[in-house]
Amino acid sequence: MATSHHLLILLLLSILTATFAEIKNTHIFSDARPMILFEQFGFLRGGRLSISISHVQWSPAFTSTTTSTFNTSLTGFFLIPNAYYPRIINESEYTSRFCPLLSHYIIPVLTFTDLTKDRSCDRALSIDIADEYSLFFGNCQPMFDVTMDVRTEMYNVDASGGKDYLPLGRRPVPKIYFGFFLVYLSFLLVWIWVCCKQRKTVEKIHLVMGGLLLFKALKLVCASEDLWHVKRTGSPHGWDVAFYFFGFFKGVLLFTVIVLIGTGWSFLKPYLQEREKKILMIVIPMQVIENIAAVVIGETGPAEPDFLTWNQIFLTVDIICCAAVFFPIIWSIKNLREASKTDGKAARNLEKLTLFKQFYVVVVSYLYFTRIFLSAFIAMLSYKYRWTVTAAEEGASLGFYLFVFYNFQPVEKNPYLYIGDEEEAAAGGALEMEESFEL
Repeated sequence: MATSHHLLILLLLSILTATFAEIKNTHIFSDARPMILFEQFGFLRGGRLSISISHVQWSPAFTSTTTSTFNTSLTGFFLIPNAYYPRIINESEYTSRFCPLLSHYIIPVLTFTDLTKDRSCDRALSIDIADEYSLFFGNCQPMFDVTMDVRTEMYNVDASGGKDYLPLGRRPVPKIYFGFFLVYLSFLLVWIWVCCKQRKTVEKIHLVMGGLLLFKALKLVCASEDLWHVKRTGSPHGWDVAFYFFGFFKGVLLFTVIVLIGTGWSFLKPYLQEREKKILMIVIPMQVIENIAAVVIGETGPAEPDFLTWNQIFLTVDIICCAAVFFPIIWSIKNLREASKTDGKAARNLEKLTLFKQFYVVVVSYLYFTRIFLSAFIAMLSYKYRWTVTAAEEGASLGFYLFVFYNFQPVEKNPYLYIGDEEEAAAGGALEMEESFEL
Protein backbone atom coordinates (compact mmCIF):
# COMPACT_ATOMS: atom_id res chain seq x y z
CA MET A 1 0.00 0.00 0.00
CA ALA A 2 2.82 2.41 0.87
CA THR A 3 4.49 1.69 -2.46
CA SER A 4 1.28 2.45 -4.39
CA HIS A 5 0.92 5.78 -2.57
CA HIS A 6 4.53 6.55 -3.43
CA LEU A 7 3.80 5.73 -7.07
CA LEU A 8 0.83 8.12 -7.09
CA ILE A 9 2.98 10.95 -5.71
CA LEU A 10 5.67 10.28 -8.29
CA LEU A 11 3.04 10.22 -11.05
CA LEU A 12 1.83 13.65 -9.94
CA LEU A 13 5.41 14.91 -9.89
CA SER A 14 6.04 13.55 -13.37
CA ILE A 15 2.99 15.46 -14.65
CA LEU A 16 3.78 18.77 -12.95
CA THR A 17 7.55 18.70 -13.53
CA ALA A 18 8.64 20.41 -16.74
CA THR A 19 11.88 18.62 -17.59
CA PHE A 20 13.95 19.55 -20.63
CA ALA A 21 16.31 16.55 -20.42
CA GLU A 22 19.47 18.52 -19.87
CA ILE A 23 22.44 16.25 -19.31
CA LYS A 24 22.07 15.73 -15.57
CA ASN A 25 24.64 14.84 -12.92
CA THR A 26 22.96 13.85 -9.65
CA HIS A 27 24.48 12.79 -6.35
CA ILE A 28 22.45 10.44 -4.17
CA PHE A 29 23.66 10.24 -0.58
CA SER A 30 22.51 7.68 2.02
CA ASP A 31 19.04 7.47 0.50
CA ALA A 32 16.57 4.69 1.38
CA ARG A 33 13.60 5.90 -0.68
CA PRO A 34 11.87 2.96 -2.41
CA MET A 35 11.53 4.91 -5.70
CA ILE A 36 13.28 8.01 -7.05
CA LEU A 37 12.12 9.81 -10.18
CA PHE A 38 15.13 11.05 -12.17
CA GLU A 39 13.90 12.25 -15.54
CA GLN A 40 10.88 12.33 -17.81
CA PHE A 41 11.16 12.56 -21.58
CA GLY A 42 8.94 12.36 -24.66
CA PHE A 43 10.70 9.97 -27.03
CA LEU A 44 10.30 9.37 -30.71
CA ARG A 45 11.06 5.93 -32.05
CA GLY A 46 14.83 5.56 -32.11
CA GLY A 47 15.37 7.93 -29.18
CA ARG A 48 18.24 7.12 -26.83
CA LEU A 49 18.82 6.89 -23.10
CA SER A 50 22.34 6.79 -21.64
CA ILE A 51 23.00 6.37 -17.94
CA SER A 52 26.23 6.08 -15.97
CA ILE A 53 26.50 5.34 -12.25
CA SER A 54 29.68 5.39 -10.19
CA HIS A 55 30.94 5.36 -6.59
CA VAL A 56 28.04 3.09 -5.66
CA GLN A 57 27.79 2.14 -2.00
CA TRP A 58 25.15 0.65 0.25
CA SER A 59 24.89 0.21 3.99
CA PRO A 60 22.19 -0.59 6.59
CA ALA A 61 19.94 2.41 7.20
CA PHE A 62 20.62 4.36 10.37
CA THR A 63 17.32 3.29 11.93
CA SER A 64 17.54 -0.31 10.67
CA THR A 65 18.51 -3.31 12.80
CA THR A 66 18.45 -5.76 9.89
CA THR A 67 20.98 -8.55 9.55
CA SER A 68 19.90 -9.31 5.96
CA THR A 69 22.35 -9.44 3.10
CA PHE A 70 22.03 -6.79 0.42
CA ASN A 71 20.50 -8.26 -2.75
CA THR A 72 21.93 -6.44 -5.75
CA SER A 73 19.18 -7.69 -8.08
CA LEU A 74 16.51 -5.80 -6.11
CA THR A 75 18.05 -2.36 -6.63
CA GLY A 76 18.45 -0.60 -9.97
CA PHE A 77 17.08 1.66 -12.71
CA PHE A 78 14.10 1.17 -14.99
CA LEU A 79 11.83 3.02 -17.43
CA ILE A 80 8.05 3.30 -17.20
CA PRO A 81 6.02 4.33 -20.24
CA ASN A 82 3.38 6.77 -19.04
CA ALA A 83 0.66 4.60 -20.59
CA TYR A 84 1.57 1.85 -18.10
CA TYR A 85 1.27 3.92 -14.91
CA PRO A 86 -2.31 2.77 -14.13
CA ARG A 87 -1.32 -0.89 -14.60
CA ILE A 88 1.68 -0.60 -12.30
CA ILE A 89 -0.33 1.21 -9.62
CA ASN A 90 -3.02 -1.48 -9.85
CA GLU A 91 -0.35 -4.19 -9.64
CA SER A 92 1.17 -2.60 -6.54
CA GLU A 93 -2.23 -2.53 -4.83
CA TYR A 94 -2.75 -6.28 -5.17
CA THR A 95 0.82 -7.58 -4.83
CA SER A 96 2.28 -8.32 -1.44
CA ARG A 97 5.68 -6.66 -0.93
CA PHE A 98 5.52 -5.18 -4.39
CA CYS A 99 8.90 -4.47 -6.02
CA PRO A 100 8.74 -2.31 -9.20
CA LEU A 101 11.89 -3.94 -10.55
CA LEU A 102 9.95 -7.22 -10.81
CA SER A 103 6.93 -5.70 -12.56
CA HIS A 104 5.95 -6.86 -16.05
CA TYR A 105 5.22 -3.27 -17.11
CA ILE A 106 8.68 -1.74 -16.77
CA ILE A 107 11.67 -1.60 -19.08
CA PRO A 108 14.77 -2.68 -17.09
CA VAL A 109 17.84 -0.50 -17.55
CA LEU A 110 20.34 -1.88 -15.04
CA THR A 111 20.56 -3.39 -11.57
CA PHE A 112 23.40 -3.37 -9.10
CA THR A 113 24.17 -6.92 -10.25
CA ASP A 114 25.66 -5.27 -13.36
CA LEU A 115 28.21 -3.26 -11.37
CA THR A 116 31.88 -3.69 -12.21
CA LYS A 117 34.61 -4.19 -9.64
CA ASP A 118 34.99 -0.43 -9.20
CA ARG A 119 31.27 -0.14 -8.37
CA SER A 120 30.25 1.58 -11.62
CA CYS A 121 28.11 0.77 -14.65
CA ASP A 122 27.20 2.32 -18.02
CA ARG A 123 24.08 1.52 -20.03
CA ALA A 124 22.54 2.78 -23.26
CA LEU A 125 19.06 1.95 -24.55
CA SER A 126 17.25 2.63 -27.80
CA ILE A 127 13.51 3.35 -27.62
CA ASP A 128 11.38 1.20 -29.92
CA ILE A 129 7.94 2.67 -29.19
CA ALA A 130 7.29 6.42 -29.16
CA ASP A 131 5.87 7.54 -25.82
CA GLU A 132 6.70 9.60 -22.77
CA TYR A 133 8.95 7.64 -20.43
CA SER A 134 9.98 8.20 -16.83
CA LEU A 135 13.36 7.05 -15.53
CA PHE A 136 13.20 5.67 -11.99
CA PHE A 137 15.59 4.24 -9.46
CA GLY A 138 14.05 1.48 -7.37
CA ASN A 139 15.29 0.18 -4.04
CA CYS A 140 13.22 -2.78 -2.87
CA GLN A 141 15.30 -3.06 0.30
CA PRO A 142 14.36 0.00 2.35
CA MET A 143 16.49 -1.25 5.23
CA PHE A 144 19.55 -0.22 3.18
CA ASP A 145 20.78 3.27 2.26
CA VAL A 146 22.26 3.84 -1.18
CA THR A 147 24.94 6.35 -2.19
CA MET A 148 25.98 6.94 -5.82
CA ASP A 149 26.74 9.46 -8.57
CA VAL A 150 24.37 9.33 -11.54
CA ARG A 151 24.75 10.85 -15.01
CA THR A 152 21.71 10.74 -17.30
CA GLU A 153 21.34 11.72 -20.93
CA MET A 154 18.10 11.48 -22.93
CA TYR A 155 17.61 12.64 -26.49
CA ASN A 156 15.86 12.03 -29.78
CA VAL A 157 17.73 11.68 -33.06
CA ASP A 158 16.84 14.25 -35.74
CA ALA A 159 16.78 13.73 -39.50
CA SER A 160 20.48 14.60 -39.84
CA GLY A 161 21.49 12.15 -37.13
CA GLY A 162 22.12 14.84 -34.52
CA LYS A 163 20.98 14.78 -30.91
CA ASP A 164 17.85 16.70 -29.88
CA TYR A 165 17.69 17.04 -26.09
CA LEU A 166 14.23 18.59 -25.99
CA PRO A 167 11.34 16.13 -25.50
CA LEU A 168 8.88 15.80 -28.34
CA GLY A 169 6.20 17.98 -26.73
CA ARG A 170 8.63 20.84 -26.03
CA ARG A 171 10.27 21.17 -29.45
CA PRO A 172 8.33 24.28 -30.58
CA VAL A 173 8.81 26.09 -27.24
CA PRO A 174 12.03 28.01 -28.13
CA LYS A 175 10.31 29.49 -31.21
CA ILE A 176 7.24 30.37 -29.14
CA TYR A 177 9.34 32.21 -26.57
CA PHE A 178 11.30 34.06 -29.25
CA GLY A 179 8.11 35.03 -31.09
CA PHE A 180 6.62 36.50 -27.94
CA PHE A 181 9.93 38.26 -27.22
CA LEU A 182 9.58 40.10 -30.54
CA VAL A 183 5.98 40.99 -29.66
CA TYR A 184 6.95 42.39 -26.25
CA LEU A 185 9.92 44.25 -27.72
CA SER A 186 7.54 45.96 -30.15
CA PHE A 187 5.12 46.52 -27.27
CA LEU A 188 7.89 48.24 -25.28
CA LEU A 189 8.82 50.51 -28.20
CA VAL A 190 5.18 51.52 -28.65
CA TRP A 191 4.88 52.19 -24.89
CA ILE A 192 7.98 54.42 -24.98
CA TRP A 193 6.50 56.29 -27.96
CA VAL A 194 3.16 56.78 -26.16
CA CYS A 195 4.92 58.04 -23.01
CA CYS A 196 7.05 60.47 -25.03
CA LYS A 197 4.00 61.72 -26.92
CA GLN A 198 1.98 62.19 -23.73
CA ARG A 199 4.86 63.22 -21.48
CA LYS A 200 2.73 65.85 -19.72
CA THR A 201 0.40 63.18 -18.34
CA VAL A 202 3.04 60.49 -17.65
CA GLU A 203 2.96 59.33 -14.03
CA LYS A 204 5.46 57.29 -12.04
CA ILE A 205 3.36 54.16 -12.50
CA HIS A 206 3.89 54.38 -16.28
CA LEU A 207 7.67 54.14 -15.78
CA VAL A 208 7.21 51.08 -13.58
CA MET A 209 4.98 49.54 -16.27
CA GLY A 210 7.69 50.19 -18.85
CA GLY A 211 10.20 48.39 -16.62
CA LEU A 212 7.82 45.43 -16.45
CA LEU A 213 7.71 45.19 -20.25
CA LEU A 214 11.50 45.37 -20.44
CA PHE A 215 12.09 42.54 -17.96
CA LYS A 216 9.31 40.44 -19.51
CA ALA A 217 10.97 40.71 -22.92
CA LEU A 218 14.43 39.92 -21.48
CA LYS A 219 13.07 36.89 -19.63
CA LEU A 220 11.50 35.54 -22.83
CA VAL A 221 14.63 35.93 -24.96
CA CYS A 222 16.72 34.25 -22.24
CA ALA A 223 14.21 31.40 -22.01
CA SER A 224 14.41 30.96 -25.78
CA GLU A 225 18.22 30.93 -25.81
CA ASP A 226 18.28 28.60 -22.79
CA LEU A 227 16.16 26.02 -24.59
CA TRP A 228 17.97 26.44 -27.91
CA HIS A 229 21.26 25.53 -26.21
CA VAL A 230 19.66 22.66 -24.30
CA LYS A 231 18.14 21.37 -27.55
CA ARG A 232 21.53 21.24 -29.30
CA THR A 233 23.99 20.48 -26.50
CA GLY A 234 22.05 19.34 -23.43
CA SER A 235 23.30 22.32 -21.42
CA PRO A 236 21.95 25.91 -21.13
CA HIS A 237 25.48 27.40 -21.13
CA GLY A 238 24.63 30.01 -18.50
CA TRP A 239 21.41 31.25 -20.08
CA ASP A 240 19.47 29.74 -17.19
CA VAL A 241 21.17 32.19 -14.82
CA ALA A 242 20.06 35.15 -16.95
CA PHE A 243 16.57 33.62 -17.20
CA TYR A 244 16.22 33.40 -13.40
CA PHE A 245 17.69 36.89 -12.92
CA PHE A 246 15.30 38.66 -15.29
CA GLY A 247 12.44 36.38 -14.24
CA PHE A 248 12.87 37.55 -10.65
CA PHE A 249 12.51 41.23 -11.56
CA LYS A 250 9.64 40.50 -13.92
CA GLY A 251 7.75 38.63 -11.16
CA VAL A 252 8.32 41.38 -8.60
CA LEU A 253 7.31 44.13 -11.03
CA LEU A 254 4.19 42.28 -12.23
CA PHE A 255 2.70 41.98 -8.76
CA THR A 256 3.93 45.47 -7.85
CA VAL A 257 2.16 46.96 -10.89
CA ILE A 258 -1.07 45.12 -10.06
CA VAL A 259 -0.93 46.34 -6.45
CA LEU A 260 -0.05 49.95 -7.37
CA ILE A 261 -2.75 50.19 -10.03
CA GLY A 262 -5.19 48.59 -7.58
CA THR A 263 -4.41 51.29 -5.02
CA GLY A 264 -4.71 54.08 -7.60
CA TRP A 265 -1.15 55.22 -6.82
CA SER A 266 -0.08 58.20 -8.96
CA PHE A 267 -3.52 58.16 -10.63
CA LEU A 268 -5.90 58.82 -7.77
CA LYS A 269 -3.33 59.84 -5.18
CA PRO A 270 0.42 60.53 -4.96
CA TYR A 271 0.96 58.37 -1.86
CA LEU A 272 0.23 54.93 -0.44
CA GLN A 273 -1.72 54.32 2.72
CA GLU A 274 -0.19 52.25 5.51
CA ARG A 275 -2.24 49.14 4.74
CA GLU A 276 -1.25 49.37 1.06
CA LYS A 277 2.42 49.59 2.00
CA LYS A 278 1.95 46.45 4.08
CA ILE A 279 0.60 44.61 1.04
CA LEU A 280 3.74 45.51 -0.89
CA MET A 281 5.88 44.48 2.08
CA ILE A 282 4.17 41.09 1.90
CA VAL A 283 4.21 40.62 -1.88
CA ILE A 284 7.84 41.62 -2.58
CA PRO A 285 9.49 39.28 0.00
CA MET A 286 7.12 36.52 -1.08
CA GLN A 287 8.27 36.99 -4.66
CA VAL A 288 11.88 36.61 -3.48
CA ILE A 289 10.98 33.31 -1.79
CA GLU A 290 9.00 32.16 -4.85
CA ASN A 291 11.92 32.82 -7.17
CA ILE A 292 14.34 31.02 -4.85
CA ALA A 293 11.99 28.03 -4.94
CA ALA A 294 11.80 28.26 -8.75
CA VAL A 295 15.60 28.18 -9.02
CA VAL A 296 15.86 25.17 -6.70
CA ILE A 297 13.12 23.32 -8.60
CA GLY A 298 14.63 24.10 -11.99
CA GLU A 299 18.23 23.27 -11.11
CA THR A 300 17.92 20.22 -8.86
CA GLY A 301 15.24 18.01 -10.40
CA PRO A 302 12.82 15.48 -8.90
CA ALA A 303 15.58 13.15 -7.67
CA GLU A 304 16.39 15.51 -4.80
CA PRO A 305 14.79 14.55 -1.45
CA ASP A 306 13.41 18.08 -0.89
CA PHE A 307 12.05 18.55 -4.41
CA LEU A 308 8.41 18.03 -3.40
CA THR A 309 8.82 20.39 -0.43
CA TRP A 310 10.15 23.16 -2.67
CA ASN A 311 7.22 22.62 -5.06
CA GLN A 312 4.82 23.03 -2.15
CA ILE A 313 6.62 26.21 -1.06
CA PHE A 314 6.42 27.60 -4.60
CA LEU A 315 2.70 26.89 -4.95
CA THR A 316 1.86 28.19 -1.45
CA VAL A 317 3.77 31.46 -1.92
CA ASP A 318 2.26 31.98 -5.36
CA ILE A 319 -1.25 31.55 -3.94
CA ILE A 320 -0.49 34.06 -1.15
CA CYS A 321 0.77 36.63 -3.67
CA CYS A 322 -2.26 36.14 -5.91
CA ALA A 323 -4.62 36.55 -2.94
CA ALA A 324 -2.78 39.62 -1.60
CA VAL A 325 -3.12 41.66 -4.80
CA PHE A 326 -6.91 41.52 -4.66
CA PHE A 327 -7.15 43.56 -1.45
CA PRO A 328 -6.02 46.95 -2.87
CA ILE A 329 -8.45 46.61 -5.78
CA ILE A 330 -11.34 45.76 -3.44
CA TRP A 331 -10.43 48.67 -1.13
CA SER A 332 -10.37 51.10 -4.08
CA ILE A 333 -13.76 49.91 -5.33
CA LYS A 334 -15.28 50.36 -1.87
CA ASN A 335 -13.70 53.80 -1.46
CA LEU A 336 -15.06 54.91 -4.84
CA ARG A 337 -18.54 53.72 -3.94
CA GLU A 338 -18.44 55.67 -0.70
CA ALA A 339 -17.06 58.77 -2.44
CA SER A 340 -19.81 58.65 -5.07
CA LYS A 341 -22.40 59.21 -2.31
CA THR A 342 -20.75 62.33 -0.92
CA ASP A 343 -18.72 64.31 -3.47
CA GLY A 344 -21.42 64.83 -6.12
CA LYS A 345 -19.15 63.84 -9.04
CA ALA A 346 -21.15 60.95 -10.39
CA ALA A 347 -19.67 60.76 -13.90
CA ARG A 348 -16.09 60.78 -12.77
CA ASN A 349 -16.74 58.19 -10.07
CA LEU A 350 -18.67 56.01 -12.52
CA GLU A 351 -15.70 55.94 -14.91
CA LYS A 352 -13.30 55.09 -12.12
CA LEU A 353 -15.57 52.47 -10.63
CA THR A 354 -16.23 50.80 -13.99
CA LEU A 355 -12.52 50.66 -14.77
CA PHE A 356 -11.64 49.20 -11.37
CA LYS A 357 -14.43 46.63 -11.68
CA GLN A 358 -13.10 45.57 -15.08
CA PHE A 359 -9.56 45.49 -13.72
CA TYR A 360 -10.66 43.26 -10.83
CA VAL A 361 -12.43 40.80 -13.16
CA VAL A 362 -9.46 40.67 -15.56
CA VAL A 363 -6.93 40.07 -12.75
CA VAL A 364 -9.07 37.27 -11.30
CA SER A 365 -9.51 35.69 -14.73
CA TYR A 366 -5.81 35.96 -15.59
CA LEU A 367 -4.59 34.45 -12.32
CA TYR A 368 -7.24 31.71 -12.41
CA PHE A 369 -6.37 30.77 -16.00
CA THR A 370 -2.59 30.70 -15.58
CA ARG A 371 -2.48 29.16 -12.07
CA ILE A 372 -5.41 26.72 -12.00
CA PHE A 373 -6.86 26.01 -15.43
CA LEU A 374 -3.53 25.40 -17.19
CA SER A 375 -2.30 23.15 -14.37
CA ALA A 376 -5.41 20.99 -14.76
CA PHE A 377 -5.21 21.15 -18.55
CA ILE A 378 -1.61 19.91 -18.74
CA ALA A 379 -2.52 16.86 -16.66
CA MET A 380 -5.04 15.81 -19.33
CA LEU A 381 -2.95 16.79 -22.35
CA SER A 382 -0.96 14.34 -24.47
CA TYR A 383 2.80 14.70 -24.05
CA LYS A 384 3.05 15.51 -27.76
CA TYR A 385 1.19 18.81 -27.30
CA ARG A 386 2.69 20.17 -24.08
CA TRP A 387 3.91 23.16 -26.05
CA THR A 388 0.30 24.37 -26.35
CA VAL A 389 0.29 25.11 -22.60
CA THR A 390 3.26 27.45 -23.04
CA ALA A 391 1.55 29.14 -25.99
CA ALA A 392 -1.72 29.51 -24.04
CA GLU A 393 0.04 30.91 -20.97
CA GLU A 394 2.02 33.47 -22.94
CA GLY A 395 -1.05 34.38 -25.00
CA ALA A 396 -3.09 34.97 -21.83
CA SER A 397 -0.26 37.05 -20.37
CA LEU A 398 -0.09 39.18 -23.50
CA GLY A 399 -3.86 39.73 -23.41
CA PHE A 400 -3.63 40.76 -19.75
CA TYR A 401 -0.77 43.18 -20.44
CA LEU A 402 -2.63 44.71 -23.40
CA PHE A 403 -5.73 45.32 -21.27
CA VAL A 404 -3.78 46.90 -18.41
CA PHE A 405 -1.51 49.05 -20.55
CA TYR A 406 -4.32 50.24 -22.83
CA ASN A 407 -6.65 51.22 -19.98
CA PHE A 408 -3.97 52.85 -17.84
CA GLN A 409 -1.90 54.56 -20.53
CA PRO A 410 -1.03 58.27 -20.23
CA VAL A 411 -3.68 60.13 -22.24
CA GLU A 412 -5.00 63.68 -22.27
CA LYS A 413 -8.50 62.63 -21.22
CA ASN A 414 -7.67 60.05 -18.60
CA PRO A 415 -10.98 58.87 -17.08
CA TYR A 416 -9.47 59.33 -13.63
CA LEU A 417 -8.87 63.04 -14.13
CA TYR A 418 -10.81 64.56 -17.01
CA ILE A 419 -14.51 63.67 -16.85
CA GLY A 420 -16.86 66.38 -18.05
CA ASP A 421 -19.64 67.65 -15.76
CA GLU A 422 -22.27 67.30 -18.50
CA GLU A 423 -22.28 63.54 -17.94
CA GLU A 424 -23.30 63.86 -14.30
CA ALA A 425 -27.04 63.36 -14.76
CA ALA A 426 -26.74 60.14 -16.78
CA ALA A 427 -24.06 58.75 -14.48
CA GLY A 428 -26.05 59.25 -11.28
CA GLY A 429 -28.46 56.41 -12.01
CA ALA A 430 -25.70 54.14 -13.30
CA LEU A 431 -23.81 54.48 -10.02
CA GLU A 432 -26.79 53.15 -8.16
CA MET A 433 -26.75 50.04 -10.37
CA GLU A 434 -23.07 49.51 -9.58
CA GLU A 435 -24.03 48.80 -6.00
CA SER A 436 -25.20 45.35 -7.13
CA PHE A 437 -21.66 44.33 -8.20
CA GLU A 438 -20.38 41.80 -5.69
CA LEU A 439 -16.70 40.91 -5.35
